[in-house]
Amino acid sequence: MLASLLILADGVTIQIGHNTWSFGLNFILYLVIAAIVGLIAEYIVGWRLPLGIIGAVIAALAGIWLMTQVIVLTGVGDWVVFGVPVFRALVGAILFTALWHLLTYGLVRHRYRAAA
Repeated sequence: MLASLLILADGVTIQIGHNTWSFGLNFILYLVIAAIVGLIAEYIVGWRLPLGIIGAVIAALAGIWLMTQVIVLTGVGDWVVFGVPVFRALVGAILFTALWHLLTYGLVRHRYRAAA
């Protein structure tokens, strides 16, 4: 534990011109948990979101927001990792991925190769 605290920095600061962005360790860990939850949700639903891992992270972030800020479940024991309720995040990401699949399934055109 002590070694990991010495290796990890407080965050990442990016400076481009006169613009400076600073991302703390809590935000970086939030994104890592969102990536894991998003990939698990894609696997459970069986549908890949566009943009690969970025799409999975966006779906998970939307699902986390949906299940923690919009629809609040009480009385459900949840495992909280770095401030993210994992079960509610997974349920929200699954709902968002399934909703995306239902809305865009008819728009996908299957391409068939012509016989040679």
